[in-house]
Amino acid sequence: QVQLVESGGGLVQPGGSLRLSCAASGSIIRINIMGWYRQAPGKLRELVATFPSGGSTIYADSVKGRFTISRDNAKNTVYLQMNSLKPEDTAVYYCNAGISTRVAAWGVYWGQGTQVTVSS
Repeated sequence: QVQLVESGGGLVQPGGSLRLSCAASGSIIRINIMGWYRQAPGKLRELVATFPSGGSTIYADSVKGRFTISRDNAKNTVYLQMNSLKPEDTAVYYCNAGISTRVAAWGVYWGQGTQVTVSS
């Protein structure tokens, strides 16, 4: 089995910064892609940023230039550096990964979610 554990959410003032982390553990053969989604109250879950192995990063238009996704492959960890935060960034942020294990050639896994609140 695979677990994704997130950390780093919290309350921040507009214009502030936060860094989210997500560590994958378990019977991992290969991590194919890692990324972040978010879901605000009353809205659908949406892609924030994604980082495929050997590929280019992809960002939602709403976060381009403010958020940066990065990966530490040695630690099976993905990060999301969020700068210049706005109230509309308030949401539960979910880590997402596409991982190959001995059981499944490609399984999709989700973290438990971490709350990010941007408010003065």
